[in-house]
Amino acid sequence: GKLINLERRLKEEPLDGTIGIGHTRWATHGVPNETNAHPHFSDGVAIVHNGIIENFAELRDELVRDGYSFSSQTDTEVVAHLVARELAKGLKPVEAAHQALKRLEGAFALAIMFKGDEDLIVGARNGPPLAVGHGDGEMFLGSDAIALAPFTNSITYLEDGDWAVVRRDSVAIFDIDGKKVERKRQQSLSTSFMVDKGNRRHFMEKEIHEQPEVISHTLAHYVDFVSGVSKPLDLPFDFAKIGRLAISACGTAYLAGLIGKYWFERYARLPVDIDVASEFRYREMPLSANDAAFFISQSGETADTLASLRYCRKAGMKIGAVVNVRESTMARESDVVLPTLAGPEIGVASTKAFTCQLSVLASLAVRAGVARGVISQEQEKTLVRALSEAPRYANQVLKLEEQIERIARELSRYKDVLYLGRDTNFPLAMEGALKLKEISYIHAEGYAAGELKHGPIALIDENMPVIVIAPHDRIFEKTVSNMQEVAAR
Repeated sequence: GKLINLERRLKEEPLDGTIGIGHTRWATHGVPNETNAHPHFSDGVAIVHNGIIENFAELRDELVRDGYSFSSQTDTEVVAHLVARELAKGLKPVEAAHQALKRLEGAFALAIMFKGDEDLIVGARNGPPLAVGHGDGEMFLGSDAIALAPFTNSITYLEDGDWAVVRRDSVAIFDIDGKKVERKRQQSLSTSFMVDKGNRRHFMEKEIHEQPEVISHTLAHYVDFVSGVSKPLDLPFDFAKIGRLAISACGTAYLAGLIGKYWFERYARLPVDIDVASEFRYREMPLSANDAAFFISQSGETADTLASLRYCRKAGMKIGAVVNVRESTMARESDVVLPTLAGPEIGVASTKAFTCQLSVLASLAVRAGVARGVISQEQEKTLVRALSEAPRYANQVLKLEEQIERIARELSRYKDVLYLGRDTNFPLAMEGALKLKEISYIHAEGYAAGELKHGPIALIDENMPVIVIAPHDRIFEKTVSNMQEVAAR
């Protein structure tokens, strides 16, 4: 259920204490109900967990044979029982946690508490992000700096395979073999005042309205509006010398990358290979150390994108990270960080991070075009001038809010919606469909407008709204002809 239900419950049944763990669970194993909610318990052990334990079925069978019973459908409960079993063998809490961690396969971030010890939380990371927050006589564990921002801006990021013994006044970090390791403590740029809804109803609304400002900030980092040129960048490769660019990302960031592909190929004549990160490695595409790769992620912690980054790293490629969190794992493991200056994005559905990613990619495409001798100085100025107008156009769109709300209320009556677009508007159509699915739970699909006659047109009737992205560009007339096909249905 929703967090407001937990808030009400805590008002009715307040909790006291000086130590605690909690987690907003995204249901992977088992339905979303109270039984499957975190924390999970086993004989004095409490656990919260983000991620997936891949060998949980095997471990569960083993624990059942040892007499342990399971009350939930989750993979997390396995970890609680594993730790409890080690305690039952006589191990101390920290060693019990370590022994249990060595049995786990998969991607996980864990926080473990022990009954009777109010000065100990064991945290572990293998994939999903986990950071330690340093306070004055208090310590914190959280997914990232934004989560910890209300409490501290002094952060230590755990790396894959790390586990940490967190006490009220200290933290000790170890690798999976139990060897103590040092991790850098740093001051985060995230601050609590930035993580506030202001006078908006929710974070997503606030972030939508921040777009003119953050697009402007991001563009100003890459282009010089006064002189009308793209700024020189300290890149680990030369755009003029690479033969190909690989791009990988997930979800909305992937769709930003798709649009970027059009720009790099059009304005820089630079071939681009792009895949969703979850498929990138499996294609086994030929990679060259003479080429470069960009990885796009708001958080810089997206597991599949990070795995693709490491895949390219092994091939010797130069890596650029287009990320919104400069302290993130992807940023730390890249040769160059290409920041989106969007500020914290709290809403689950990406808005301002997407438009800032597009701002970065557009700026880089112009820079690549200049470096490769494809666009002239005059063309560069024209493109930079067009980019400089983006914040103003975004602001004009926000003034259509009442009109958009009326259309949205009308759309809410339908079960299926089709989005159409050509050229860069095709990925944009897919992004529109993704947002509608994600926010309203209405089934929607984004299609290339020219593909309408190859199947989708059969589904169109009076019960399927069709949204066409049709700016007055070089292919406007072709898009209009597709609109006429829809109208004829």
